[in-house]
Amino acid sequence: MNQQRHADVVIVPDVVGKTVAEASGIAHEAGLSLAQPDPDGPPLAALTWPGVWLVTEQDPSPGTELYRWDSVRVRFRGAGADGSAGVREPRRPAPDPEGLAAERKSAGDPA
Repeated sequence: MNQQRHADVVIVPDVVGKTVAEASGIAHEAGLSLAQPDPDGPPLAALTWPGVWLVTEQDPSPGTELYRWDSVRVRFRGAGADGSAGVREPRRPAPDPEGLAAERKSAGDPA
């Protein structure tokens, strides 16, 4: 019986400083899952998609023993310099107003 209990205990890895995607893989390999701190909130994957997010804190701390497939709660921030996840869609420069006016005139538009 003691061997069965011991086999179900795993050690929490250190995932702080990793991207959420990397941390999730590390946790999975250790037999754990990652979760966001609010148990009533949306799942971690919904909060960290799309973009690159870095783990800033974890609970419990590395080295703690947990039962297999328990959750490690993580806090995270966007990997951009300003703490955001960065641009999520392509940005194109606005068209040149003078170029548009020239196109309209050549097309016979009086505007």
